[in-house]
Amino acid sequence: MEAVLLAVHMVIAITLIGLILIQQGKGADAGAAFGGGGGGGASSTVFGSQGSGNFLTKTTAILATTFFVTSLFLSYLSGQVSAEKAEAADVLNRVEQIQSEDKPALPVTGSAPAETTDKPTLPTE
Repeated sequence: MEAVLLAVHMVIAITLIGLILIQQGKGADAGAAFGGGGGGGASSTVFGSQGSGNFLTKTTAILATTFFVTSLFLSYLSGQVSAEKAEAADVLNRVEQIQSEDKPALPVTGSAPAETTDKPTLPTE
C-alpha cells in the first residue's frame, strides 16, 4: 500500500511541476496588451474564452491539495511502521534478556571438572 501511494505521490509531484512551469506569469498579460502575445489567441480558443489561466489554476490547486494529503498520509504510514519496528525490537530485546537469565553461569576454572567414580550399586540381600 505504501509503495502504491508513494508512486501516486511522485506522479502528482511531477505533474504539478509541469503545470506550474506551463502557466504564464503575472507580467505576461502586459506584454500581450502591446501586441507581443506569441500565440495567446490560440490558447484562448482551446481552453475557453477566459484562456488557460483559469483551467490551469484550478488543476494546480486540486493537484496541490492532493499532494499535501498524500504527504500527510505517507508520513502517518511511516510513523506506524517506525512504531511497529520499535515494538518488535523491544520484544526481541526482552526475549534475549529472558534467554540469558535462564542459562546457568558456566564455572570459570583453570581445570576440567573432576570425574566421579562413584557408581550406583544395587542393594544386596
